[in-house]
Amino acid sequence: MNPADQTATGEPYDYLIVGAGFAGSVLAERLHAAGKRVLIVERREHIGGNAYDTYDDAGVLIHPYGPHIFHTNSADVFGYLSRFTEWRPYEHRVLASVEGQLVPMPINLDTVNALYGLNLTSFELESFFASRAEPVEQVRTSEDVVVSKVGRDLYRKFFQGYTRKQWGLDPSELDASVTARVPTRTTRDDRYFTDTYQAMPKHGYTRLFQNLLRGIPVLVNTDYREVIGVIPHRHLIYTGPVDAFFDHCYGRLPYRSLRFQHETHPTEQFQPTGTVNYPNDYAYTRVSEFKHITGQEHAQTSVVYEFPQAEGDPYYPVPRPENAELYRRYEALARARTDVTFVGRLATYRYYNMDQVVAQALATARRLLQPEAPLTAPGAAAT
Repeated sequence: MNPADQTATGEPYDYLIVGAGFAGSVLAERLHAAGKRVLIVERREHIGGNAYDTYDDAGVLIHPYGPHIFHTNSADVFGYLSRFTEWRPYEHRVLASVEGQLVPMPINLDTVNALYGLNLTSFELESFFASRAEPVEQVRTSEDVVVSKVGRDLYRKFFQGYTRKQWGLDPSELDASVTARVPTRTTRDDRYFTDTYQAMPKHGYTRLFQNLLRGIPVLVNTDYREVIGVIPHRHLIYTGPVDAFFDHCYGRLPYRSLRFQHETHPTEQFQPTGTVNYPNDYAYTRVSEFKHITGQEHAQTSVVYEFPQAEGDPYYPVPRPENAELYRRYEALARARTDVTFVGRLATYRYYNMDQVVAQALATARRLLQPEAPLTAPGAAAT
């Protein structure tokens, strides 16, 4: 039954969900599995949100909104998503272009030895970091985090320029959480992530979302504001920007956006790893090559350059105290709306990894369905 047929019966949807990214799609699947009538409204022309992938003109599978690498420590999240996709094991590795060398990022034993022409052991590297670390009485900013661990030289080589490009602000102006996300290692472990589960959907993210949403009606190319008054529903689930929902009544919440420059090259490989960071050179922050990430075999290869910018689609909440305070005002409005549930990155003004969004959506579904019967038991993985 399509949405028009459903509303023609006069019976409302139990849930109208705004957004077909991970938050909206996981909630839709869980609620649908519990026997609820669900409709998703998506402003873009496709499902999957920023995780959407597709084949470019050369036939290379790309991520139009930049590389999305799946990793999680949650057995529950990985098990849940495994119902809708097979996986290809993949551990992401990143190199940084620093002083004419490509060195591992996060900083590890090989990074320091290559940059400084040393032959340190892991034990000696701990002393190396300690000798260069600058005491910080109270760690408040992203600069504080780095210089208090590894000193100012490595801070300048790897973090200061990258952060200025990424955020349009100096690390001294940003919350400590920004650089705290990137560890420093004393071993030779060159994996970007160390999570228990690291894999990519074997047939791509779009196929995963198609399996998630099987049997659930989705209206794409549709602004929810244009239909909310004509589609009967009992409850709204909103995954868009929370300030936009309230018509920016307190002002706009600041975000950083990205411009993506996609290129295809007539060679099997463009660079040695999935991503190369450029902390100090060029206007872009990083270049990612999709075939490393997806495992696709193809005579050509496609890459994407990422250029941070102030305007455009909202990608990264800007972590500063005044922005957190502004969000709290919107959060108070959101909490007062018993007819709406706010879920996901944009609706809660937080930078979540994909697995965190899935976990939040699963928890929200359980809360919405209580004290009703448990959801259906997991089945076999879809293909």
